[in-house]
Amino acid sequence: MALVDNLFKGWGGVLLGFGAGIAAPSLFPDAGAVRPLAKRAVKGVLAAAEALKAAAAEATEQVNDFVAEVRAERANGDRTRPADR
Repeated sequence: MALVDNLFKGWGGVLLGFGAGIAAPSLFPDAGAVRPLAKRAVKGVLAAAEALKAAAAEATEQVNDFVAEVRAERANGDRTRPADR
């Protein structure tokens, strides 16, 4: 039984989605009206994902620049300690 469980482990969502795709036309015969709304929702999610990806890339670049600046200062002998709080 463990072999069968391991074989299908992680496939539950895929199988559920496949089953829903097969059953949807018979459960919702007028689903053609929903398609434009679903398409618009997917476009919105893609736009948001692209904006998030760009923001993450910018943040990563800023952090990398900061780390490079600190390493350069350390290499030049700038070993000053931060001011006491």
